[in-house]
Amino acid sequence: MDKGGWKQTLALFVVLASAYTEASFSWHMNDFIKAVKQVEDGSSGSEPVAVLKRLRRAAGLNDAFIQHFLGDANSGDPELDASLSDYIRKALCHRVTEDAREEGVVLTSDGTTVALRPLLLGIEAGFLSRTKRRVQGLHQLTLAKDLGHSFRHSTPLTQRLGPDGCWDNLTSPQVFTLSDSPSALTTAQINGGMDGVILGMDVSAKSRHPLKLSGLLTAYYCHHLEREGLDSAPQLISRRRRENFSGLVVPPVLARQAVKSVELQGSLKGRPKMDVKVKKQLTAVMKEGMKEFVHKYMDCPPIIPRCMWGAEPYRGTPTNLTLPLSFMYIHHTHTPSQPCLTFQQCSADMRSMQRFHQDDRGWDDIGYSFVAGSDGYIYEGRGWHWRGAHTLGHNSIGFGVSFIGDYATRLPSQHAMGLVRDKLASCAVGGGRLEANFTLQGHRQVVNTSCPGDALYNEIRGWERFGEVKK
Repeated sequence: MDKGGWKQTLALFVVLASAYTEASFSWHMNDFIKAVKQVEDGSSGSEPVAVLKRLRRAAGLNDAFIQHFLGDANSGDPELDASLSDYIRKALCHRVTEDAREEGVVLTSDGTTVALRPLLLGIEAGFLSRTKRRVQGLHQLTLAKDLGHSFRHSTPLTQRLGPDGCWDNLTSPQVFTLSDSPSALTTAQINGGMDGVILGMDVSAKSRHPLKLSGLLTAYYCHHLEREGLDSAPQLISRRRRENFSGLVVPPVLARQAVKSVELQGSLKGRPKMDVKVKKQLTAVMKEGMKEFVHKYMDCPPIIPRCMWGAEPYRGTPTNLTLPLSFMYIHHTHTPSQPCLTFQQCSADMRSMQRFHQDDRGWDDIGYSFVAGSDGYIYEGRGWHWRGAHTLGHNSIGFGVSFIGDYATRLPSQHAMGLVRDKLASCAVGGGRLEANFTLQGHRQVVNTSCPGDALYNEIRGWERFGEVKK
């Protein structure tokens, strides 16, 4: 074969190899972990810091702000395979397109979506830390810089945080579309930032680091729950994201770090030191913005949106509730009778109940406002604003919240009950959806039914907001 023929053959091979990588790797965390393993296997140094720097180099994450904390990502290591490098670049470079598609995010096995950039920057900062649980730059690299940008550039007519969104396919996800107009800091970015803080703090506190980055990510994102659900699960898993983050981060400290991030960016660009008056105004903006952050991502439980569990459209026109409401009614599903422990099973249960309510009972939608799985998540039914079909004669005055399973003789997991009793209720009150002095009741108290089962009913009678029916 002549020289020209060899060149054509080589060019064709490169194109085919790149196409194969794009086809074989989706935007699922499991596939990203496979890509990390390829980097580890093809590198002379597979320890986490070396791999993280190679990932950062491939993605071009090497600006002055990042280098200030993590150093230069460029090294003498050989370049990654072109197709693998292209996949990593797309995976780590975050942006939102004009048609509300969010890129640089991946779907995790628990049904949540995570931006990879803040996650990996936080982990790298943790590995580089020389002081246990005092990680230089951890807050700035994961959340503070982006929080500062979002709070400074939002207006009364735009949201400062969120939204979430949905994937085109849950088996091989390729396109993630936001559910509303994007802010400067989406839920996926916040999830990634939280995970970056959690894992960064964890690796900084361990005298012996994990052997490989892929192993750390697998342990955190791919844990399989036992029958007890989160009651018997390890602490360091993604399903515990919000509770772990809340235990590590003090909101006023995060607000101060956001201000420091703004100052540092100005310094790195050669700007003069921030005026005292301007800094005071900026601090006030950050404190106010943090109230929304704390409510949405620390006080409220994680809620899986309708489009993620595969809900069919509402049939007809929903009736809007007049908020705040005065009651929360507790149910069990009875059928399905078993607790669900995975995003896949809980989603299938939600679809099954919606089909039963729409097709067999002739309702417009799934009846419940919200449903609690045993996988660590609340699932959106009719949500905060649509009147439900859960508690006959009382649907306009209360939210209906059901636990997946039959709880006549046993209880839901303690974690699932805590999500409803403590987090969902607090979220509803803090968001102006429930009266502060709301009453919690079992379905059987106002309708002739055995729901929510004897065991669960006896349990909720001891909850703080439980109230008897007034005669």
